[in-house]
Amino acid sequence: MPTLDDIRKRKLEELMHLQQEKSQEQAQIHQQIEQMENIVKQFMTKDALARYGNLKTAHHEKALQLLLILFQAIQKGQIQDKINDSTLKKVLEQLTPKKKDIKIKRV
Repeated sequence: MPTLDDIRKRKLEELMHLQQEKSQEQAQIHQQIEQMENIVKQFMTKDALARYGNLKTAHHEKALQLLLILFQAIQKGQIQDKINDSTLKKVLEQLTPKKKDIKIKRV
């Protein structure tokens, strides 16, 4: 019958193994994002790069969505020219849901 120390050691080893797998998975995802970013940045003008950098700083999740959309469009061959600032704005507007106007009427 395993002792309490054996159980603790085994549990600790399992936790360390899970943590190591998780960190490796995160590193792999980060590397894939960097590769996509490098490809997409080759198609961006300086203004578009500046806007993307600002977006990445302020809204990281939205920047990832934008990156994924642009990367897929490049892979499909839909984007062959440089992506300028106005094109980037249009894609961002499509990502951003339209706000509904809420009017409160007093009776």
